[in-house]
Amino acid sequence: MENSIPNSHLLANNVTEFIFLGLSQDPGMQLMFFALFLLFYVVIMAGNLLILLTVLSVARLHTPMYFFLSNLSFVDIAYSSATAPKMLADFVSQKKTISYWGCVTQMFTFHFFGSAEIFILTVMAFDRYAAICQPLRYTTIMSANACIVLASLSWLGALGHSFVQTFPTFQLPFCNAQVIDHYFCDVHPVLKLACADTTLVNMLVVANSGLISLGCFLILLASYTVILFSLRKRSAESRRKALSTCGSHFTVVTFFFVPCIFIYLRPSTTFPLDKAVSVFYTTITPMLNPLIYTLRNEDVKNAMKCLWSHKSP
Repeated sequence: MENSIPNSHLLANNVTEFIFLGLSQDPGMQLMFFALFLLFYVVIMAGNLLILLTVLSVARLHTPMYFFLSNLSFVDIAYSSATAPKMLADFVSQKKTISYWGCVTQMFTFHFFGSAEIFILTVMAFDRYAAICQPLRYTTIMSANACIVLASLSWLGALGHSFVQTFPTFQLPFCNAQVIDHYFCDVHPVLKLACADTTLVNMLVVANSGLISLGCFLILLASYTVILFSLRKRSAESRRKALSTCGSHFTVVTFFFVPCIFIYLRPSTTFPLDKAVSVFYTTITPMLNPLIYTLRNEDVKNAMKCLWSHKSP
């Protein structure tokens, strides 16, 4: 009976753990990175939790825009937590290992929350388009039911994306190859270890991650172009407020989508620059979201002040 098991299945299970090379092999640099990324992670957690608490607690923020912003904050907490705790532990560890199933779980959760962020950012751009370009129909277009449907579709789309990304990758045999030249389990570095034809999986990565990133980015660019054209007939104050909101949103979008397109919209090759580029969408963007959406948003700042004044003795 044992001989009837395919060889590829046996080979795939030969590997019980993987070893990360990490961002640097230098002990001094690793300690510096530990302090820096710990600070980043604390800012990500504190900032996004503060936004979540504020939106949930202040009634006047119970609007479509802030509903999606709270979704984005939750995603950023979970998304950064898929990689940051393990990366921080590895900075102060002699051996940077992760179990086979730990690697599967990390890749699945990373792509699940990463694609959820892509879809929610796209939905947020649609919300801004509806608010600015269709103000009289806005409450109808972005009704409570519509918001729930759009958010649900974002999460379901993310689940499908992550399954299609992760499952085929770990069906491949690895033939005792264990060293991942990265600081977390992502598709391209893991595919480099496979001792089988990866053409089909490579095509899935480009079609799945690459085209989703590019497609959503083009949709976002189109929506901002329409918004900019529609602002020409508005008052100076209306233009200022709309540009401030859209400007902050577009800053986040650029920092997130451009590195994603660079990494995933290409065949399964890895460059020395990849690890540095991936820091932008794994760490920098989740950290920027709360800073941009609070420092440049008067409604959120006033709500936080109100919340703080009620809780202060």
